[in-house]
This record gives sequence, structure tokens and C-alpha cells, in this order.
Amino acid sequence: MTNTTTQQSIQLAVRIDAANPLHHLWNNNGTWWCHFTLHNDSYQKERIRMSLRTNDITKAMRKRDLLFARIKPNNSMAC
Repeated sequence: MTNTTTQQSIQLAVRIDAANPLHHLWNNNGTWWCHFTLHNDSYQKERIRMSLRTNDITKAMRKRDLLFARIKPNNSMAC
């Protein structure tokens, strides 16, 4: 039995408003969260909501930027 894994291509779908430094962030009872959408090869999308596990807005923005940077330009997820 062979086990083959195919890597599915994904693309980050975000609209960044330069006038809003808090884009894709919201505060839920003191904890900052990030939300965004991923599109894959099969034309499906996945809405992602994840806690950034911080109550500091500066740390939250940095974590969001690092998270978005982990999605490589060739559209594969870099884990």
C-alpha cells in the first residue's frame, strides 16, 4: 500500500485597508483575534478565525503580520 500526499495550493484572500492598521483584527473580551479567508485549488474557501493569545494590540498586529507572511507567494502554506 502506498501513501501519497498531494499538497493543495491555497491562496490568502484579504483586502488590506492601509488607513486601518487593525485590519483583520478584533478584540473579544480582551483577547485579540485574527480573521481571514483561504481559497484552495478546488474553488472552495475556508474562513479562518484564530486567537492571537494576547491582549496587547502591538503584539497582535505583529502576530497577524507574521501569520500572513507564512503563506508563501507561491500560494502554498508554509507551516
